[in-house]
Amino acid sequence: MSMMSRYAALVLLLFAAARGAAAITDGAAAGLLPNGNFEKGPSRSQLNGTQVIGRYAIPEWEITGFVEYIESGHKQGDMLLPVPEGVHAVRLGNEASIKQKLKVTKGMYYSITFCAARTCAQEERLNVSVTPDSGVLPMQTMYSSSGWDCYAWAFQALFPQVELVIHNPGVEEDPACGPLIDSVAIKTLYPPRLTNKNLLKNADFEEGPYILPNTTWGVLVPPNIEDDHSPLPSWMVESLKAVNYIDSAHFKVPQGKRAVELVGGKESALAQVVRTVVGRVYTLSFSVGDAGNACAGTMMVEAFAARSTVKVPYDSKGTGGFKRAVLRFTAEAERTRVVFLSTYYNTRTDGSLCGPVVDDVTLLSVRKPSRRLRLL
Repeated sequence: MSMMSRYAALVLLLFAAARGAAAITDGAAAGLLPNGNFEKGPSRSQLNGTQVIGRYAIPEWEITGFVEYIESGHKQGDMLLPVPEGVHAVRLGNEASIKQKLKVTKGMYYSITFCAARTCAQEERLNVSVTPDSGVLPMQTMYSSSGWDCYAWAFQALFPQVELVIHNPGVEEDPACGPLIDSVAIKTLYPPRLTNKNLLKNADFEEGPYILPNTTWGVLVPPNIEDDHSPLPSWMVESLKAVNYIDSAHFKVPQGKRAVELVGGKESALAQVVRTVVGRVYTLSFSVGDAGNACAGTMMVEAFAARSTVKVPYDSKGTGGFKRAVLRFTAEAERTRVVFLSTYYNTRTDGSLCGPVVDDVTLLSVRKPSRRLRLL
Protein backbone atom coordinates (compact mmCIF):
# COMPACT_ATOMS: atom_id res chain seq x y z
CA MET A 1 0.00 0.00 0.00
CA SER A 2 1.36 3.43 -0.95
CA MET A 3 1.94 6.21 1.56
CA MET A 4 -0.96 8.19 0.05
CA SER A 5 -3.32 5.18 0.31
CA ARG A 6 -2.35 4.64 3.93
CA TYR A 7 -3.01 8.29 4.69
CA ALA A 8 -6.44 8.13 3.06
CA ALA A 9 -7.33 4.98 4.98
CA LEU A 10 -6.27 6.62 8.25
CA VAL A 11 -8.44 9.65 7.52
CA LEU A 12 -11.44 7.40 6.86
CA LEU A 13 -10.88 5.52 10.13
CA LEU A 14 -10.64 8.74 12.11
CA PHE A 15 -13.80 10.05 10.44
CA ALA A 16 -15.71 6.86 11.30
CA ALA A 17 -14.50 7.03 14.91
CA ALA A 18 -15.62 10.65 15.20
CA ARG A 19 -19.06 9.76 13.85
CA GLY A 20 -19.36 6.92 16.37
CA ALA A 21 -18.50 9.26 19.24
CA ALA A 22 -20.97 11.88 18.00
CA ALA A 23 -23.72 9.28 17.92
CA ILE A 24 -23.47 8.64 21.65
CA THR A 25 -25.64 11.00 23.64
CA ASP A 26 -26.71 11.45 27.23
CA GLY A 27 -30.05 9.73 27.59
CA ALA A 28 -30.82 11.32 30.95
CA ALA A 29 -32.31 14.53 29.52
CA ALA A 30 -35.83 14.50 28.09
CA GLY A 31 -36.10 15.66 24.51
CA LEU A 32 -35.15 14.86 20.94
CA LEU A 33 -32.16 12.65 20.23
CA PRO A 34 -29.34 14.31 18.27
CA ASN A 35 -30.88 14.98 14.86
CA GLY A 36 -33.98 13.20 16.14
CA ASN A 37 -36.12 15.24 13.76
CA PHE A 38 -33.85 14.44 10.77
CA GLU A 39 -33.53 18.09 9.81
CA LYS A 40 -29.82 17.54 9.15
CA GLY A 41 -29.89 15.49 5.98
CA PRO A 42 -27.59 13.79 3.51
CA SER A 43 -25.56 15.75 1.03
CA ARG A 44 -26.79 15.82 -2.56
CA SER A 45 -24.11 13.30 -3.52
CA GLN A 46 -25.56 10.85 -0.98
CA LEU A 47 -29.06 10.91 -2.46
CA ASN A 48 -30.41 9.01 -5.44
CA GLY A 49 -33.71 10.82 -5.79
CA THR A 50 -35.11 10.31 -2.27
CA GLN A 51 -33.10 7.16 -1.53
CA VAL A 52 -30.24 7.63 0.92
CA ILE A 53 -26.92 6.24 -0.28
CA GLY A 54 -24.38 5.49 2.44
CA ARG A 55 -24.68 3.98 5.90
CA TYR A 56 -23.72 7.20 7.69
CA ALA A 57 -25.26 9.68 5.25
CA ILE A 58 -27.82 10.98 7.78
CA PRO A 59 -25.93 12.79 10.57
CA GLU A 60 -26.03 11.03 13.97
CA TRP A 61 -27.75 7.97 12.49
CA GLU A 62 -26.65 4.69 10.95
CA ILE A 63 -28.97 3.22 8.34
CA THR A 64 -29.36 -0.16 6.67
CA GLY A 65 -31.54 -1.17 3.74
CA PHE A 66 -33.77 1.03 1.59
CA VAL A 67 -34.14 4.33 3.48
CA GLU A 68 -35.61 7.46 1.92
CA TYR A 69 -35.18 11.08 2.98
CA ILE A 70 -38.61 12.69 2.64
CA GLU A 71 -39.45 16.38 2.56
CA SER A 72 -42.82 17.62 3.77
CA GLY A 73 -45.25 17.81 0.87
CA HIS A 74 -43.56 14.97 -1.00
CA LYS A 75 -46.13 13.40 -3.32
CA GLN A 76 -46.70 9.67 -3.47
CA GLY A 77 -49.28 8.93 -6.11
CA ASP A 78 -52.24 11.14 -5.23
CA MET A 79 -51.18 11.43 -1.57
CA LEU A 80 -49.15 14.26 -0.08
CA LEU A 81 -46.88 13.25 2.79
CA PRO A 82 -46.87 15.79 5.64
CA VAL A 83 -44.17 15.95 8.34
CA PRO A 84 -45.24 16.63 11.94
CA GLU A 85 -42.09 18.44 13.12
CA GLY A 86 -39.84 20.48 10.87
CA VAL A 87 -39.80 19.66 7.16
CA HIS A 88 -37.99 16.32 6.92
CA ALA A 89 -38.55 12.68 7.88
CA VAL A 90 -37.24 9.26 6.84
CA ARG A 91 -39.09 6.35 5.30
CA LEU A 92 -38.09 2.77 6.03
CA GLY A 93 -38.50 0.31 3.18
CA ASN A 94 -38.56 -3.48 3.49
CA GLU A 95 -36.13 -4.67 6.19
CA ALA A 96 -34.69 -1.15 6.51
CA SER A 97 -33.64 0.29 9.86
CA ILE A 98 -32.22 3.36 11.55
CA LYS A 99 -30.06 3.16 14.65
CA GLN A 100 -28.31 5.45 17.11
CA LYS A 101 -26.02 4.80 20.06
CA LEU A 102 -27.06 6.21 23.43
CA LYS A 103 -25.06 6.81 26.58
CA VAL A 104 -27.34 5.92 29.51
CA THR A 105 -27.20 5.02 33.19
CA LYS A 106 -27.09 1.29 33.80
CA GLY A 107 -30.20 0.05 35.60
CA MET A 108 -32.34 3.10 34.84
CA TYR A 109 -35.58 3.01 32.87
CA TYR A 110 -36.10 5.05 29.71
CA SER A 111 -38.96 5.77 27.36
CA ILE A 112 -38.54 6.35 23.64
CA THR A 113 -41.10 8.52 21.84
CA PHE A 114 -41.29 8.75 18.06
CA CYS A 115 -43.89 9.62 15.44
CA ALA A 116 -44.80 7.35 12.54
CA ALA A 117 -47.13 7.47 9.54
CA ARG A 118 -48.32 4.65 7.34
CA THR A 119 -47.79 5.19 3.60
CA CYS A 120 -48.77 2.04 1.69
CA ALA A 121 -49.85 -1.13 3.44
CA GLN A 122 -52.66 -1.63 5.92
CA GLU A 123 -50.66 -4.05 8.04
CA GLU A 124 -47.48 -2.07 8.64
CA ARG A 125 -45.59 -2.55 11.88
CA LEU A 126 -42.29 -1.55 13.42
CA ASN A 127 -39.73 -3.41 15.48
CA VAL A 128 -38.16 -1.28 18.22
CA SER A 129 -35.22 -2.64 20.19
CA VAL A 130 -32.54 -1.79 22.71
CA THR A 131 -30.56 -4.94 23.50
CA PRO A 132 -31.84 -7.21 24.97
CA ASP A 133 -35.35 -5.69 24.94
CA SER A 134 -37.46 -5.51 21.80
CA GLY A 135 -41.08 -4.93 20.86
CA VAL A 136 -43.39 -4.91 17.87
CA LEU A 137 -45.62 -1.86 17.43
CA PRO A 138 -48.59 -2.58 15.14
CA MET A 139 -49.77 0.26 12.91
CA GLN A 140 -53.01 -1.22 11.60
CA THR A 141 -55.07 1.35 13.51
CA MET A 142 -54.44 5.04 12.92
CA TYR A 143 -55.69 7.13 15.81
CA SER A 144 -55.15 10.74 14.71
CA SER A 145 -56.67 12.54 11.74
CA SER A 146 -53.29 13.89 10.56
CA GLY A 147 -52.06 10.48 9.46
CA TRP A 148 -49.28 10.62 12.07
CA ASP A 149 -49.32 8.92 15.47
CA CYS A 150 -46.68 9.19 18.18
CA TYR A 151 -45.72 5.99 20.02
CA ALA A 152 -43.94 5.31 23.30
CA TRP A 153 -41.73 2.32 24.04
CA ALA A 154 -39.69 1.72 27.20
CA PHE A 155 -36.63 -0.24 28.21
CA GLN A 156 -34.28 -0.78 31.13
CA ALA A 157 -30.64 -0.02 30.42
CA LEU A 158 -28.51 -3.09 31.12
CA PHE A 159 -25.35 -1.45 29.80
CA PRO A 160 -23.91 2.09 30.01
CA GLN A 161 -24.01 2.31 26.23
CA VAL A 162 -26.91 0.92 24.20
CA GLU A 163 -28.09 0.99 20.61
CA LEU A 164 -31.61 2.03 19.69
CA VAL A 165 -32.89 0.38 16.50
CA ILE A 166 -36.15 1.13 14.66
CA HIS A 167 -36.70 -1.51 11.99
CA ASN A 168 -39.37 -2.14 9.36
CA PRO A 169 -39.84 -5.93 8.97
CA GLY A 170 -42.25 -5.47 6.04
CA VAL A 171 -42.19 -7.56 2.89
CA GLU A 172 -44.10 -5.33 0.46
CA GLU A 173 -43.82 -5.78 -3.30
CA ASP A 174 -42.80 -2.14 -3.60
CA PRO A 175 -39.52 -1.78 -1.66
CA ALA A 176 -40.26 1.92 -1.16
CA CYS A 177 -43.39 1.14 0.85
CA GLY A 178 -42.95 1.52 4.54
CA PRO A 179 -43.66 3.83 7.46
CA LEU A 180 -42.38 7.38 7.79
CA ILE A 181 -40.44 8.11 10.99
CA ASP A 182 -39.90 11.50 12.62
CA SER A 183 -39.22 13.16 15.98
CA VAL A 184 -37.37 10.48 17.94
CA ALA A 185 -37.01 11.50 21.59
CA ILE A 186 -36.00 9.97 24.93
CA LYS A 187 -36.94 10.50 28.58
CA THR A 188 -35.71 8.99 31.83
CA LEU A 189 -38.47 7.26 33.79
CA TYR A 190 -38.46 7.26 37.58
CA PRO A 191 -40.64 4.42 38.93
CA PRO A 192 -43.07 5.95 41.45
CA ARG A 193 -43.16 4.76 45.05
CA LEU A 194 -46.10 4.10 47.32
CA THR A 195 -47.23 6.75 49.78
CA ASN A 196 -49.52 6.63 52.79
CA LYS A 197 -52.07 8.63 50.81
CA ASN A 198 -52.67 6.16 48.00
CA LEU A 199 -52.28 2.42 47.47
CA LEU A 200 -51.81 2.95 43.71
CA LYS A 201 -48.54 4.07 42.15
CA ASN A 202 -48.45 6.87 39.58
CA ALA A 203 -52.17 7.30 40.17
CA ASP A 204 -52.16 10.81 38.73
CA PHE A 205 -50.27 9.66 35.59
CA GLU A 206 -47.72 12.43 35.97
CA GLU A 207 -44.83 10.03 35.26
CA GLY A 208 -44.84 8.89 31.65
CA PRO A 209 -43.29 9.21 28.20
CA TYR A 210 -42.05 12.41 26.62
CA ILE A 211 -44.76 14.33 24.76
CA LEU A 212 -43.46 16.27 21.78
CA PRO A 213 -44.33 19.96 22.18
CA ASN A 214 -45.20 20.51 18.49
CA THR A 215 -47.74 17.69 18.23
CA THR A 216 -51.40 17.84 19.20
CA TRP A 217 -52.41 14.17 19.38
CA GLY A 218 -50.65 12.84 22.48
CA VAL A 219 -48.54 9.69 22.71
CA LEU A 220 -49.87 6.17 22.26
CA VAL A 221 -48.86 3.71 24.99
CA PRO A 222 -48.90 0.25 23.40
CA PRO A 223 -50.43 -2.87 24.95
CA ASN A 224 -48.25 -4.51 27.58
CA ILE A 225 -48.02 -7.66 25.44
CA GLU A 226 -45.95 -5.55 23.04
CA ASP A 227 -43.72 -3.99 25.69
CA ASP A 228 -41.77 -5.60 28.55
CA HIS A 229 -41.49 -2.29 30.41
CA SER A 230 -44.42 0.11 30.43
CA PRO A 231 -43.74 3.70 29.29
CA LEU A 232 -46.44 4.56 31.83
CA PRO A 233 -44.75 3.35 35.04
CA SER A 234 -46.79 1.01 37.29
CA TRP A 235 -49.60 0.72 34.72
CA MET A 236 -50.28 -1.95 32.12
CA VAL A 237 -52.27 -1.57 28.92
CA GLU A 238 -54.13 -4.81 28.44
CA SER A 239 -55.95 -6.23 25.40
CA LEU A 240 -55.35 -5.21 21.78
CA LYS A 241 -55.40 -1.43 21.47
CA ALA A 242 -53.28 1.39 22.88
CA VAL A 243 -54.27 4.17 25.25
CA ASN A 244 -53.44 7.81 24.57
CA TYR A 245 -51.21 9.71 27.00
CA ILE A 246 -52.12 13.41 26.95
CA ASP A 247 -50.91 16.64 28.54
CA SER A 248 -52.51 19.86 29.75
CA ALA A 249 -50.60 21.90 27.15
CA HIS A 250 -52.75 20.44 24.35
CA PHE A 251 -55.79 18.93 26.09
CA LYS A 252 -58.15 19.43 29.01
CA VAL A 253 -56.84 17.40 31.95
CA PRO A 254 -58.86 16.94 35.18
CA GLN A 255 -55.88 17.28 37.52
CA GLY A 256 -52.17 18.04 37.15
CA LYS A 257 -50.42 18.03 33.79
CA ARG A 258 -51.02 14.48 32.49
CA ALA A 259 -53.91 12.04 32.03
CA VAL A 260 -54.93 9.00 29.98
CA GLU A 261 -57.51 8.95 27.19
CA LEU A 262 -59.14 5.55 26.58
CA VAL A 263 -59.35 5.49 22.79
CA GLY A 264 -59.80 1.77 22.09
CA GLY A 265 -63.18 0.96 23.63
CA LYS A 266 -63.17 -2.41 25.39
CA GLU A 267 -60.12 -3.39 23.33
CA SER A 268 -57.77 -1.38 25.53
CA ALA A 269 -57.83 -1.65 29.30
CA LEU A 270 -55.66 0.24 31.76
CA ALA A 271 -54.71 -1.87 34.78
CA GLN A 272 -52.57 -1.99 37.91
CA VAL A 273 -52.12 -4.77 40.46
CA VAL A 274 -52.06 -3.63 44.10
CA ARG A 275 -51.47 -5.31 47.45
CA THR A 276 -54.64 -5.75 49.48
CA VAL A 277 -55.77 -7.45 52.69
CA VAL A 278 -58.35 -10.20 52.29
CA GLY A 279 -61.71 -9.14 53.70
CA ARG A 280 -60.84 -5.47 53.96
CA VAL A 281 -63.06 -2.90 52.24
CA TYR A 282 -61.52 -0.40 49.83
CA THR A 283 -62.72 2.67 47.96
CA LEU A 284 -61.48 3.49 44.47
CA SER A 285 -62.20 7.09 43.45
CA PHE A 286 -61.29 8.64 40.10
CA SER A 287 -62.12 11.38 37.59
CA VAL A 288 -63.89 10.77 34.28
CA GLY A 289 -64.10 13.48 31.65
CA ASP A 290 -63.26 14.52 28.10
CA ALA A 291 -60.04 15.95 26.71
CA GLY A 292 -61.56 19.06 25.14
CA ASN A 293 -60.61 17.69 21.71
CA ALA A 294 -64.06 17.79 20.06
CA CYS A 295 -64.82 14.23 21.19
CA ALA A 296 -68.54 14.69 21.82
CA GLY A 297 -71.27 12.22 22.70
CA THR A 298 -72.08 9.61 25.30
CA MET A 299 -69.07 8.08 27.00
CA MET A 300 -68.90 5.31 29.56
CA VAL A 301 -65.97 4.26 31.75
CA GLU A 302 -66.07 0.89 33.49
CA ALA A 303 -63.94 0.24 36.57
CA PHE A 304 -63.30 -3.22 38.00
CA ALA A 305 -61.73 -4.44 41.24
CA ALA A 306 -62.18 -7.88 42.84
CA ARG A 307 -65.80 -8.85 42.00
CA SER A 308 -67.07 -5.28 42.00
CA THR A 309 -67.65 -3.01 39.05
CA VAL A 310 -69.08 0.41 38.34
CA LYS A 311 -70.13 2.04 35.06
CA VAL A 312 -69.70 5.79 34.94
CA PRO A 313 -71.61 7.59 32.14
CA TYR A 314 -70.34 10.94 30.91
CA ASP A 315 -72.14 13.21 28.46
CA SER A 316 -69.32 14.95 26.61
CA LYS A 317 -69.68 18.24 24.78
CA GLY A 318 -66.12 17.89 23.53
CA THR A 319 -65.01 21.06 25.31
CA GLY A 320 -63.52 19.63 28.51
CA GLY A 321 -64.89 18.85 31.93
CA PHE A 322 -65.02 15.91 34.33
CA LYS A 323 -66.79 14.35 37.27
CA ARG A 324 -65.75 12.12 40.16
CA ALA A 325 -66.78 8.49 40.61
CA VAL A 326 -66.33 5.90 43.37
CA LEU A 327 -66.14 2.10 43.43
CA ARG A 328 -66.23 0.26 46.75
CA PHE A 329 -65.08 -3.35 46.92
CA THR A 330 -63.98 -6.05 49.34
CA ALA A 331 -60.59 -7.63 48.67
CA GLU A 332 -60.63 -11.38 48.05
CA ALA A 333 -56.90 -11.89 47.62
CA GLU A 334 -53.57 -10.43 48.65
CA ARG A 335 -53.27 -8.86 45.20
CA THR A 336 -56.13 -7.11 43.43
CA ARG A 337 -56.22 -5.98 39.81
CA VAL A 338 -57.74 -2.53 39.29
CA VAL A 339 -58.95 -2.06 35.69
CA PHE A 340 -60.37 0.83 33.66
CA LEU A 341 -61.85 0.60 30.17
CA SER A 342 -64.20 2.47 27.87
CA THR A 343 -67.52 0.77 27.11
CA TYR A 344 -67.92 2.40 23.71
CA TYR A 345 -65.83 3.38 20.73
CA ASN A 346 -65.94 7.14 20.33
CA THR A 347 -64.91 9.12 17.26
CA ARG A 348 -64.66 12.77 16.27
CA THR A 349 -66.44 14.17 13.22
CA ASP A 350 -63.32 13.51 11.12
CA GLY A 351 -63.52 9.81 12.01
CA SER A 352 -60.43 9.71 14.25
CA LEU A 353 -60.64 7.69 17.46
CA CYS A 354 -61.10 9.39 20.82
CA GLY A 355 -62.60 8.53 24.18
CA PRO A 356 -63.09 9.36 27.86
CA VAL A 357 -60.27 10.63 30.04
CA VAL A 358 -59.31 8.95 33.32
CA ASP A 359 -57.23 10.83 35.91
CA ASP A 360 -56.58 11.45 39.61
CA VAL A 361 -57.16 7.87 40.81
CA THR A 362 -57.12 7.14 44.54
CA LEU A 363 -57.33 3.76 46.31
CA LEU A 364 -57.74 3.70 50.09
CA SER A 365 -58.78 1.10 52.64
CA VAL A 366 -61.87 1.66 54.74
CA ARG A 367 -61.24 0.61 58.30
CA LYS A 368 -64.31 -0.99 59.80
CA PRO A 369 -65.32 0.37 63.21
CA SER A 370 -64.51 -2.05 66.02
CA ARG A 371 -67.44 -3.96 67.46
CA ARG A 372 -68.09 -3.34 71.12
CA LEU A 373 -69.91 -5.73 73.43
CA ARG A 374 -73.37 -4.49 74.24
CA LEU A 375 -74.25 -4.88 77.93
CA LEU A 376 -77.84 -5.75 78.69
